[in-house]
Amino acid sequence: MGHWLQRNIIEPGKLPLLLALTSFVLTFVITRVITRMIRAGKGPFRNIDSGGVHIHHVVPGVLLTIAGGFGAVASGRHGFGPALCAVLFGVGVGLVLDEFALILHLDDVYWTEQGRKSVEMVVLTAALVGLVLCGFVPFGVNDTSQDELAGRGSAVVTVALNFFFALLALSKGKARIALFGVIVPFIAVIGALRVARPGSPWAKRFYRGRPRTRAKSQLRAYHHDRRWVVLSRKAQDWIGGAPDTPAVESGRTADRR
Repeated sequence: MGHWLQRNIIEPGKLPLLLALTSFVLTFVITRVITRMIRAGKGPFRNIDSGGVHIHHVVPGVLLTIAGGFGAVASGRHGFGPALCAVLFGVGVGLVLDEFALILHLDDVYWTEQGRKSVEMVVLTAALVGLVLCGFVPFGVNDTSQDELAGRGSAVVTVALNFFFALLALSKGKARIALFGVIVPFIAVIGALRVARPGSPWAKRFYRGRPRTRAKSQLRAYHHDRRWVVLSRKAQDWIGGAPDTPAVESGRTADRR
């Protein structure tokens, strides 16, 4: 473990990224625990009044993100400064993405179906940064051998091909596969070669005069969503809390803090 940490985190200069990811995840978890306790009226936060002036935690999140980002630029690469700025940045991003859905919809949709986008964005961000920390980016390791340096050329070509396939997957309406395809070798090929989703730019452009392919696209999308959407929503509810029912939403404005 110590050798892996030295070789893949400390030596390439990824320790600030690890600190940022850790503080980001912890901030999101702590924030969701607090908001769910307030919502349920339990624990030390049960008596918090949500009336009056309410400042969403995206506001301090933005301030911390700005402070951490500019601080990292100004502090250089050595000393305690980069670590501190990484923690500030991670905390800020955790607060911002926890309310990502509110920024996207410009409304307090924290405990609604639209609010699931915040949880999804947090999970995607944590997963992508985690992949980078695990060494899926073929750059940044010092004191490498000649064989390792020669291998980087093929790695760069692989990344370029992955990016090309990621663009194809994105045009076919498969954004998640496209995101991970930029980092994980050849994962975007799956999305690029399979049938596009209905309504995607690819489907609108190339399936217009192909009724069989269009029907196949709709059928695959139906079976995919039926299989995975329920599981995805259960996972989101477990991580971030289940959204309110419409009847509760109509009588609730901002009851989480």
